Amino acid sequence: MLKLQKTTSENTDFALLIAELDGDLNGRYGELQAQYNAYNHIEQNNTVIVAYEDNRAVGCGCFKKLDDDTVEIKRMFVKPTHRGQGIAVKIVTELEAWAKSLNYSASQLETGIKQTEAIGLYGKLGYTVIDNYGQYAGNENSVCMRKKL
Repeated sequence: MLKLQKTTSENTDFALLIAELDGDLNGRYGELQAQYNAYNHIEQNNTVIVAYEDNRAVGCGCFKKLDDDTVEIKRMFVKPTHRGQGIAVKIVTELEAWAKSLNYSASQLETGIKQTEAIGLYGKLGYTVIDNYGQYAGNENSVCMRKKL
């Protein structure tokens, strides 16, 4: 049975999942991933979710404040062995509900052009493509998306 746990970036399981995510991204993008690594560092974050199945961490995600109205979804990952089971949908939905409970009215994110499964997932959840923002502006390898909560 899947259990979603609200936690912080100090959670050991979150750190292990992030290491696996970074390995996945480096495998997909190679040297190109180096340009993103500076933006993927998670400083102290108190809005992290880790998904557990049979007490084993199988997925994660978090958000951080982008501005007074908007959060940015970060570090979304589901282990390859557990993909296709709706776990990512549950994580994103829980992150959105958490953000909404903190009075945020929008969520946005960045993903890479080679992460077609992520782009499809976010589209299915109501996110629409927007102009690349912040450090992603002008980067043709990034896809930025936004959703009203």
